[in-house]
Amino acid sequence: MQAVAVNKPRIVNGLSVDVEDWFQVGAFENVIERGEWDSLASRVEDNVLRILDLFDAADVKATFFTLGWVAKRNGPLMRRIVERGHELASHGYDHARVFTFDRKQFAGDLKLARMILEDASGQRITGYRAPSFSIDQRTPWAYMELAEQGYAYSSSVAPITHDHYGWREAPRFAFRPLPWSDLIEIPVTTAILGGKRVAAGGGGFFRVLPYAFSRWAIRQVNRREERPAIFYFHPWEIDPKQPRVENAPVKSRLRHYTNLDKMAGKLGELVHEFEWGRMDMLAHREAPLAKELAA
Repeated sequence: MQAVAVNKPRIVNGLSVDVEDWFQVGAFENVIERGEWDSLASRVEDNVLRILDLFDAADVKATFFTLGWVAKRNGPLMRRIVERGHELASHGYDHARVFTFDRKQFAGDLKLARMILEDASGQRITGYRAPSFSIDQRTPWAYMELAEQGYAYSSSVAPITHDHYGWREAPRFAFRPLPWSDLIEIPVTTAILGGKRVAAGGGGFFRVLPYAFSRWAIRQVNRREERPAIFYFHPWEIDPKQPRVENAPVKSRLRHYTNLDKMAGKLGELVHEFEWGRMDMLAHREAPLAKELAA
């Protein structure tokens, strides 16, 4: 008797955009002061509109983790994001990393960003991503504050070691950081190479490395682990004509500017090859699989 093949549905991965302008990135935080931001040429609106068109062409929906600072100055853009079927979520107010706050300061940053985003979009904000994946072992109070403010999920952990961020001991897949809360954390994707975790969730790694690496990593997570991948990038990454910050350290400039001219093409290939969806919908599907974080 011939075996009957069972066709499993393709896994829907989480697609996200961290909405910040070219001058707000961590690479330039020591050479561009926040007080200068309003005097610099903003390019975020045009870049986000290009991304929206790219997503429409692939018929995919995504989550736009957006700075309150950006939303305050681009209200119509926030409405266009939600009108085109995407989720708007919080990226904090002005890209300050969570571990630079105490809990009271973090609470204020969360409230300010959420108020601006909800006023601009007319939508309830239930998702959060920390700037530079800056929730880690130093911030045990961060999840308590997110839960108390009613957030449904966070995607704020990079479970790797990195010179700017990383929580190496964190789980690779969705987990519950608090035993008394339904809040779930959905870490950005890592793959296993040579027995070690490697970053594989987008951003500079996607821009710099060959596309074949990201294809391999997402397939590993989808097929071997049978879990969704979590991918992110920034609007400035598709903008090779952005201003150059010549007084930034060489390492920062290399990280920021490498392959900007190739990014849009690689993204187009990525969004057509795999299944993608919003982070809030992925959080709902992942909730039953999320395990409690070990003490």
